[in-house]
Amino acid sequence: MVEHIIEFSARNRFIVFLLVFAFSAVGLWAMGQTPIDALPDISDTQVIVYTTWPGRSPDLVEDQITYPIVTALLSAPKVTVVRGFSDFGYSYVYILFKDGTDIYWARSRVLERLNQLSGRMPEGVTPQLGPDATGVGWVFQYALVDETGQHDLATLRSFQDWSLQYWLRAVEGVAEVASIGGFVRQYQVNLDPTKVLAYRLSLPSIVETIRQSNNDVGGRVVEFSGIEYVVRGRGYIKKVEDIEKIAVAVNENGTPILLRDVATVRLGPDMRRGLAELNGQGEVAGGIVVMRFGENALNVIERVKAKLKEIEPSMPKGVKVVPVYDRSDLIHESIATAKESLLEELMVTGVFIIAFLLHVRSAIVPILTLPIAVLIAFIPMYLMEIGINIMSLGGIIVAIGDMVDAAIVMVDNAHKRLEDWERGQATFHGEKLPVPVSLAAERLQVLIDSAKEVGPPIFASVLVIAISFIPIFALESQEGRMFKPLAWTNNLAIAICAVLAITLVPACLPTFIRGKIFPEQRHPVSRSLQRLYAPLLKWTLLHRGTVVVLAIGLMLSVVPAYQRMGSEFMPPLYEGTILYMPTTLPGLSVTEASRLLQMMDRKLRSFPEVEHVFGKAGRAETSTDPAPFSMMEVVVELKSKEQWRPGLSYEGLVDEMDRALKIPGVTNAWTMPIKARIDMLTTGVRTPVGIKIFGPDLKLIEQIGEHLEMVLKDVPGTRSVYAERVSGGYFLDFDINRDEIARYGLKLMDVGKIIETAIGGENIATTIEGRERYPINVRYLRELRDDPEKLKRVLVDTPTGAQVPLAQLATLRFVNGPPMIRDENGMLAGYVFLDMTGRDVGGYVEELKRVVAAKVQLPPGYTIAWSGQYEFMERAKERLKLVVPLTLIIIFVIFYFTFQSVAKTFMVMVGVPLSLVGAVWYLSILGYNMSIAVWVGLITVVGTAAETSAVMLAYLDEACKRRKEAGGLRTLQDLIETVHRGAVERIRPMAMIGLVDVVGLFPVMWATGTGADVMKRIAAPQVGGVFSAMILTLFVIPSIYVMWRWWKTQQEQARTGFIRTERSTL
Repeated sequence: MVEHIIEFSARNRFIVFLLVFAFSAVGLWAMGQTPIDALPDISDTQVIVYTTWPGRSPDLVEDQITYPIVTALLSAPKVTVVRGFSDFGYSYVYILFKDGTDIYWARSRVLERLNQLSGRMPEGVTPQLGPDATGVGWVFQYALVDETGQHDLATLRSFQDWSLQYWLRAVEGVAEVASIGGFVRQYQVNLDPTKVLAYRLSLPSIVETIRQSNNDVGGRVVEFSGIEYVVRGRGYIKKVEDIEKIAVAVNENGTPILLRDVATVRLGPDMRRGLAELNGQGEVAGGIVVMRFGENALNVIERVKAKLKEIEPSMPKGVKVVPVYDRSDLIHESIATAKESLLEELMVTGVFIIAFLLHVRSAIVPILTLPIAVLIAFIPMYLMEIGINIMSLGGIIVAIGDMVDAAIVMVDNAHKRLEDWERGQATFHGEKLPVPVSLAAERLQVLIDSAKEVGPPIFASVLVIAISFIPIFALESQEGRMFKPLAWTNNLAIAICAVLAITLVPACLPTFIRGKIFPEQRHPVSRSLQRLYAPLLKWTLLHRGTVVVLAIGLMLSVVPAYQRMGSEFMPPLYEGTILYMPTTLPGLSVTEASRLLQMMDRKLRSFPEVEHVFGKAGRAETSTDPAPFSMMEVVVELKSKEQWRPGLSYEGLVDEMDRALKIPGVTNAWTMPIKARIDMLTTGVRTPVGIKIFGPDLKLIEQIGEHLEMVLKDVPGTRSVYAERVSGGYFLDFDINRDEIARYGLKLMDVGKIIETAIGGENIATTIEGRERYPINVRYLRELRDDPEKLKRVLVDTPTGAQVPLAQLATLRFVNGPPMIRDENGMLAGYVFLDMTGRDVGGYVEELKRVVAAKVQLPPGYTIAWSGQYEFMERAKERLKLVVPLTLIIIFVIFYFTFQSVAKTFMVMVGVPLSLVGAVWYLSILGYNMSIAVWVGLITVVGTAAETSAVMLAYLDEACKRRKEAGGLRTLQDLIETVHRGAVERIRPMAMIGLVDVVGLFPVMWATGTGADVMKRIAAPQVGGVFSAMILTLFVIPSIYVMWRWWKTQQEQARTGFIRTERSTL
């Protein structure tokens, strides 16, 4: 079938050119429609259940909300892990699903399970689903800056909450806009208990009166003079005075007692659980744009920016939106790096082909197929919803060498057959060609037959390359989502190039291969290569045993080099932004958090490499951010590296910052935004390495964590280690005496309401002021609740009308307890975070494990699990251990069916370990660690190396076949000469195939832009592996081939001699 396609394409060139042009045009359109991002979407399918229970402690939230939700969702279909997080007044449950689960199907399953919990939640508590987004969706963050000083933080926060937030939420692709920082306005009713007592009022009656004084009513309609009027009773609270004028009672004389008589009413800030700071200059209000799951990040950011530009005239005077984190910069820079490398590779490959062929017209054929194949590859990419990112473009980049191989082989074979034809010796499979009608027709037939000769093997080689990517397709979870786009685009580009090789190339051969073509004997490149190669090959063929032993020695040398290499999950992707995540001990107040954050931001902003600094303490108003006040996040936007101090690296800058921010009681962690959010999403750990401690008692979990912190801080490479103080929070407990409350006829909730409202403050109603909504809060005056002794004097109303001090009904105690509670799959958990520097993850964790095994003894019922990047790395390693050998077996079987010989197949597979020699040593020289990216590069080399060996073996078989048919293959010397001639004659295409792969990847290896570090890890094994496979194949395969062929000949001769002896005896 392949031969028929080649014949048709060569004789119907116009149709082929027209179809190729049409597909290229569609490919160009598809490229414009394909979504662009820096990295593939590698986030897990996640559903968040978010519940608020204002004022409640973490243990109450855990027992009554988080734990019931977690246990109800554990058995939901396709769920992989359920993580719960209980904080002060908030419950977060994160449900992660298996790969490929549709997020909206997952959300519907979670809703089904939540319906089973109806009636089991505390009164007034309703769990709700978070946005259809994840923490990875934080694509754009901004701060509201007032340049005139006319607007305070409360005004800016109100504008953010009630105007800007809604404008941005309406943008397509935005799931949520979370507010952060500033002050939320609150009407504060501060009661004076002395006056309340004097007027014989009670707290519950005052609260109920305020609630009933904030309402609009409707009175249906009335009709006057034929016109219908809708009746409205307007009673919404609009201002402080409206609250002050509420009559809470009437005295004996009938005089109304107004609320202002027993309380002060003012407009103040609500309790804050998060704040934001910019450049060390003071607090700001701002927002976080959360992208919907599966959306195109670049398009969403561009729409958000367009919306901000559109609403600019509607902004308050002097207020502007300052972007503090914009992922589109990373996207543009990483795609620019990949595109630049791709263009440079195309140019280098083109120049290299021209230099080797020394015939510009012929060189146009393989050069032309490259950009066309790349364009057409975007069609299946678009249909398969594979976005443009550094991974998908990287697949095309590493495929360029393999893509051009087919066209190079066809052009070189055409040159060879034309040369034979011009000498009058054109043959095809040993038979004379039919006599042509004209010279042009004969020339065309020669070109068609030359293409037919190599067309089928090209398809076989594509199959082998595709098979070699099975291990990448077998990867799961985060690593699978990261690298499958690379495998897909690599295979798609090579497959399309193979199709072009049997359609476009045969059509181009008669068009472009014209003019003077250097014969092989007089071709300058061929002659130079042959002069260099011939004597070396001759020596190796005469010293075959020595060569094989040396080759085995080289292959064995890989073992110590590999053992010296470190291991990591992924090389760092430089994002151009640092995420500084300091952690303090629990109990940090809002005031102290603000002071500390401003000091940190100011120090970071002083570095000349820093563009701006945006710090956040506590949580934003979104379920995707469960951070307590003790956990801060500082986004440090860096200038371009050209503006950095000479010789300063990213690691060096982070080390300088870490030294500058050594603050007592603060543990530093340094990472990058996307990386940190992916890690937190998938493992719950924000540092490269984490230890999860599981057990039934939080205090013991904390003790184990503190012990781990002490023994691990001195392990070399540890930058910081922090064990969560899972029971180190500060609490003031009111232990209610049931005997005492019974004596006064009180119910437990009567006392509880006083504690909840008078001391803690309760939002009892909400004002409706146009589009804005603000809470009304009732509590005692601050000066009456800022001391334990004053709290004891808080009065509780009894059913008899008497008022009893709280001290008679309850005991006050200061105690420690959990500031937050984590659980995973229903088990209580505590985390230990380890930030590292100057070491590979694999070696670092192995040393940590040894230290833990020697110095830490876990109590019965407690376990630890290693998490973070190490968790991903181990999972991928176990997967590859199974799949890589299976892939090699499949490749072996394919080559066996091609060569019909076990010995020849083993010779082909020799190329695989030969490629590892250069790959591993080159990686060792560069100082790279083994990572998933490096493994992808090594897997890519396998198919190329096997293909190189197969081509050499085919050339040697062809040479021996011709010599044998001529009757000249009788002695060992004949065999050596034949193999020598066959290999030397084909040195040019062999060198081209190998060197195009190697030299073409040089632009990737010298790239320095965003994403270059990942691309280099993929390209480096190919550069070293293909080079060593090519060099060693040129010498080792001919030597092994001679040894095997001569052994086979001797066996045949012995068998023939034995048969003749038998016959003579008979």
